[in-house]
Amino acid sequence: QVQLVESGGGLVQAGGSLRLSCAASGRTFSNAAMVGWFRQAPGMERAFVAVIDWNSPNPQYADSVKGRFTISRDNAKNTVYLQMDSLKPEDTAVYYCAARWGYSGRYYYSEDYDYWGQGTQVTVSS
Repeated sequence: QVQLVESGGGLVQAGGSLRLSCAASGRTFSNAAMVGWFRQAPGMERAFVAVIDWNSPNPQYADSVKGRFTISRDNAKNTVYLQMDSLKPEDTAVYYCAARWGYSGRYYYSEDYDYWGQGTQVTVSS
């Protein structure tokens, strides 16, 4: 059974940084996986943040985080990271990682993923 566990959330001042981790158990990310990060602010729908795809050389980012967030992977640790720099109050949300095994060519919507973590809260104070 696949489990995704996020960690690394917390409270940070605007301009600060956090690194989120998404660790998988039950399956190896390197086997043609696609791992994405989404976030959901209060009263808002869950929104795409970033994705890394073992079938593609280029990670993809939402326009709102380009240049500030970096998604990366550590195959040895079976973990995907989201480095978040220059954080803004509008980045405040619960952040979720999600995974899919097998190429689909789609990554932007929640339904493009099969497995989800429980979420980790990120709060950015002004």
